[in-house]
Amino acid sequence: MQFYERIRQELDELKSLDRYRVLPDITARNEKDIEVNGQLLLNLSSNDYLGLGDDNAMREGYWNQFRKTSHAMTSSSSRLLTGNHPLYDQLEKTLATIYGRQSAMVFNSGYHANIGILPALCTRHDLVLSDRLNHASIIDGMKIAEAPYQRYRHRDYDHLEELLAGACDRYRQIFIVTESVFSMDGDLADLSQLVALKEKYGAFLIVDEAHGVGVFGERGLGLCEATRMVQHIDIITGTFGKALASTGAYAVMSSLVREYLLNTMRPFIFTTALPPVILGWSLLTLERQTSMTHQRAALLQLASRLASASTYGS
Repeated sequence: MQFYERIRQELDELKSLDRYRVLPDITARNEKDIEVNGQLLLNLSSNDYLGLGDDNAMREGYWNQFRKTSHAMTSSSSRLLTGNHPLYDQLEKTLATIYGRQSAMVFNSGYHANIGILPALCTRHDLVLSDRLNHASIIDGMKIAEAPYQRYRHRDYDHLEELLAGACDRYRQIFIVTESVFSMDGDLADLSQLVALKEKYGAFLIVDEAHGVGVFGERGLGLCEATRMVQHIDIITGTFGKALASTGAYAVMSSLVREYLLNTMRPFIFTTALPPVILGWSLLTLERQTSMTHQRAALLQLASRLASASTYGS
């Protein structure tokens, strides 16, 4: 058939460009080491920045505690039906408390959060301004949303201000979206400058802390905490799937915005809830990492050494 011939040609082209993807055979993982396709390697590809995922004592303690509960291994339903386990409420209250914000929401993944928040909040009467190097999930969220969007040059806040100044009188609401730590190069957004622009032009600021959580800030709350901008950002999103060594994602925000998202965010409404076993583990790792100050310092020191060696080698 013509369709199958076409996609085979596209796959062949990906191979010729060295962009063809295959799933690696991961047979073992032990702290810094990983066995891939039968070869023992130093694991420099993990997002388990604090090593929580390899903490065998913590994991064993959690399983022993979990066995004593009557928690099911599955939620079997969306949160709006019968999947809203009490651990959701406990986890969201803990998130809101440690961030000092009114409310929090937990999602099944960072991708769910990023393809759901913008489409829920904005319409064709609004405008989204996104850093050009934002993650693909943010780009997909913009494409799903009805609102038009523009991408400002990476960390070019003069360009962002030009776009804000030219659009502030033409749209009902402008949304600014950025990562805090950019996932590809590891460079940092200037959150203080973004907050200043948000306040000057009445914009709504969303910051994705996927790679900042656990790494920056006294309690590991990310670059927003490190720069003391937590209270000035409308929505801060984070993930449990990286430094927090679990599954899922979250966002902290005002109670009003949470109420609105609960009623309008499609990936939240139409997705089966996370299993209680995951929620309990996320709560444990979240609380544990807040006191891992020394591990964070060691991580940043290692990152600095690696970056220096890479610069020197080039």
